[in-house]
This record gives sequence, C-alpha cells and structure tokens, in this order.
Amino acid sequence: MTIARSYNFCSGPAMLPTEVLQQAQAELLNFQGQGSSVMEMSHRGEIFQQVHAQAKADLAELLALPADYEILFLQGGATAQFSQLAMNLLQDKADYIVTGQWGNKAVKAAKAYGQVNIAASTQSENFLRAPTQAELNLDPDASYVHYTPNETIGGVEFNYVPQTGAVPLIGDFSSTILSRPLDVSQFGMIYAGAQKNIGPSGLVVVIIRKDLLARQAHAMPELFSYAAQQQNDSMINTPPTFGIYLAGLVFQWLKRQGGLSAMAEHNQSKAEALYRFIDGHDFYHNPIAHDSRSWMNVPFTLADASLEKEFLRQSEAAGLHTLAGHRSVGGMRASIYNAMPRAGIDALTAFMADFAKRMG
Repeated sequence: MTIARSYNFCSGPAMLPTEVLQQAQAELLNFQGQGSSVMEMSHRGEIFQQVHAQAKADLAELLALPADYEILFLQGGATAQFSQLAMNLLQDKADYIVTGQWGNKAVKAAKAYGQVNIAASTQSENFLRAPTQAELNLDPDASYVHYTPNETIGGVEFNYVPQTGAVPLIGDFSSTILSRPLDVSQFGMIYAGAQKNIGPSGLVVVIIRKDLLARQAHAMPELFSYAAQQQNDSMINTPPTFGIYLAGLVFQWLKRQGGLSAMAEHNQSKAEALYRFIDGHDFYHNPIAHDSRSWMNVPFTLADASLEKEFLRQSEAAGLHTLAGHRSVGGMRASIYNAMPRAGIDALTAFMADFAKRMG
C-alpha cells in the first residue's frame, strides 16, 4: 500500500527522505536479524558500534574531512552548543557575527563565560542581509569567531566564508550542513542540530579540529568536555542511538544521490525556482537582500497581510504543511532542505499562483 506523503515545509524537525523512512520502517522490528530494533540494542554492543562507526565514516567521506578533525555525536541540539563551545574554547574573549535571532542567542549564552565582542551585526537593518567581510571588526586576540552561516528564522545566508586569519572560525551549520560541498579546513569547529538535513531532533553533530580539544577553557562536567567526548567516542553516557542510526541512513542516501555536489545543484535549483516565482508576482514579497538569500529557508509575505490565515488554511488543505513564518517575524516561510523534492516546490508555486489569482 502506498501512503501519500505531504510536503512538509517545517524549519525543523523537517521532512526526511521517504526512502530513508521506508528502510527504517523495514528494519524497525528486526535489525540485522537480531529480533529487535536498533534503539533497543546496547550502545556498547558490537552491532551498534558498527552503526556508529559507519555513520562517522560516511559523514567524513561526504565532507572530504581532513584527518586532523574529529566527529562527535552529542545531545542537546545546537542550542546546547551555544554554551558548550564557550565552556570549552572561550579563554578570555571571542568575536560574534550576528545576523539573526540564533546569533543573538549564541551571544547571550557565551557572555556567561567571557567577554563577547560583536564583530558585526545587521540587527539595526532588521537582519535583512549578511555583513560583508570589510564590515567585520575582528580582534586578532579573540579565542574564536562565531557566526551563523544560515539564519533559519530570517532566511539570511552568507555567500562567503568569513576570513579570520589565525583565529579559529566556528560555524553553526544547523540549517545548511550537507546541502552543498563544504571546505571544513576553513573552520576550527562546526556544529549542527540534526533535525533539518541530518535526521531526527535530539542529536547534534560537532566537527572540531584536534588541536582545539586541548583548550578546556573552563571547569565543566565531563559530559560537556569535547576532549572527554572524543576520548570516549561520544559515549560517556548513552548516546541518542536511534538518531545516530537514522543519521547514518541519511548519509548513505546522500551518497546514493551523488554526494554534496549533486545536492548543491538540487538545492540551488529549488531555491531559484521559488525566488523566481516570488519576484515575478506582486502578490508576494521576499524582503532579504538578493546576495544574502538562503537556499534553505525562504520567507515571504503577502501583499495583503489580512489573507495570511486563509493562505495557511488553504495550503494545509492542499497538503503543503507548516508554511507559517516564525512567531517572532510572522509572514510565511518555506524551509526546503535536502529531502524536499523539486515536486514540492512546483506544488507550492502552483498553489501560490492559484491563490493569488483567486484572492488578489
């Protein structure tokens, strides 16, 4: 029996590839002939150890990860990393580039552990663009520079990687990881919540350069230490086993799609099609500067804001789910991560055209 799948435009937890979910479904009751699911198995057992190791190896392959980096599978999502990275790496002061609400939250968390310098912020412009390299006021003595390459709420994305010299660059890649090739060697550390392009919520991926593991800037519980987590292969306590298993299936799916170069073509094509439609219709508007538009999160408004509730009601009925913008900014937002097929964009733009014709 074929089950109809809706198009889920949620910013996270986001839709997963149908092929991945079908594989997980098939293996749920009897994983590798064990008569139980992978989430019922000991994380110390040989079978799960193989799952864990394969997931790390596949992620490293997808990212062409240099040998001097470690992959950690941790818990608490990206929000926990706002504090955890400062505990580990903020020795005195750090630079933060702020282009949205997640950047602001990272700043707030870091201030508990040291001095924070706002190297650049576009808040006075309502976070409608990313700052240029020339606008960055960077301190050469900073412990690190932190930025959010893609702000999920506002749909603002950097079209370049900030150059920070000898100071390690830290990136919150929650919304954009695995959506295109990434030169990890430009970073001291990247981290990403899983619930957008990797797998289910609860898992966070941390990729850190090995030399940074020795910092231990502040006293902290062992559970929060990157060095301790690396020494214990991310298993100081019971890890999110099902999340790691599903992430591993997603990594294998990405490899079958042709890797991150193929995903870049897929994602750029989807984003360009949606922005082209929005720009071509007076009924809809995207406020973000063209050179800062996100491939992953596309906010838009209606010319007549009073029609927003009706738009959402009708779009839900049409199988286009979770198009409401974040409560802090309103409007609409289409999150179009890796698992969103081009057919989903075509269905959305067809609905938008019909809605504008009927209601405009």
